[in-house]
Amino acid sequence: RMANTDLPPVLVEGETGTGKELVARALHFDGPRSKGPFIEFNCASIPSNLVESELFGHEKGAFTDAKDRRVGLVEAADGGTLFLDEIGEMDLLLKAKILKLLEDRTIRRVGSVKERKVNLRVISATNCNLEQMVQQ
Repeated sequence: RMANTDLPPVLVEGETGTGKELVARALHFDGPRSKGPFIEFNCASIPSNLVESELFGHEKGAFTDAKDRRVGLVEAADGGTLFLDEIGEMDLLLKAKILKLLEDRTIRRVGSVKERKVNLRVISATNCNLEQMVQQ
């Protein structure tokens, strides 16, 4: 049993259909963050140019269709768990932003100059061989 603030990020690896999402849900709902939100995002489900806004949100006017300020999924998961499914499919530049989130627990909305602190646990899953991808 670990304190809520000491929970490390988790990577669940396995073939498609092996229950990676079930593992993530069990870690969340049986852990100290169970009363917080469980936000799930499939990194392969939308085009890579939209993923940043979806995860980190955006400010009004940040791009052509940004008519309002929008909170991203990372902020929506504050106090709970963010589950990033198919993390191996994510664009390399976005992985760098996820690394900053893991290291500093801060995010910056698209079009903003202000960083925001977030308190969440990140659980990721992949069916890719990440070590092999790094070597390539």
